[in-house]
Amino acid sequence: MVARERPLSPHLQVYRPQITSVLSIVHRLTGVALCVGTLLLVWWLVAAAAGPDAFEAAQGFIGSIFGRLILFGWSWALLYHLCNGVRHLVWDAGYGFELDTLTRSGWLTLVVSIGLTLIAWIAGYAMMGG
Repeated sequence: MVARERPLSPHLQVYRPQITSVLSIVHRLTGVALCVGTLLLVWWLVAAAAGPDAFEAAQGFIGSIFGRLILFGWSWALLYHLCNGVRHLVWDAGYGFELDTLTRSGWLTLVVSIGLTLIAWIAGYAMMGG
C-alpha cells in the first residue's frame, strides 16, 4: 500500500496571533509557572520550620533582586490566572462570545492583572514601612 499524503490543517505559519490565542497560551504558561513558583513557597515554609540557618538562606534568596523578580512574576501569574479564570466563568455562563467582546475582555484581563499586581506590590511595600 502506498501512503497518501493528507493535507495539513493551517497552523501557526498561516494564522497571525490574535489576542484570544495569545492569552490562551499565556493562561497555560501561567498555570505551569504557578506550579513551579509554589515550589519556591514550599521551600520557604520548610526552611522556616527547619531552623534559623535554613530560613536565613531561603530568605536571602527570596529577598535578592532575582528572588523578588521571581516573586513579582509569580504574583502576576497568579492574578492573571485569576482574572482569566473569571473570564472563563463568564463564558461558561454563555456570555461574551461576540468577537469584539472577546477582544475587549482579553485586553481587560491583561490590564486588570497588571494593575492588581502593581497595587499588591505597592501596598505590600507600604506596609513594610518602605
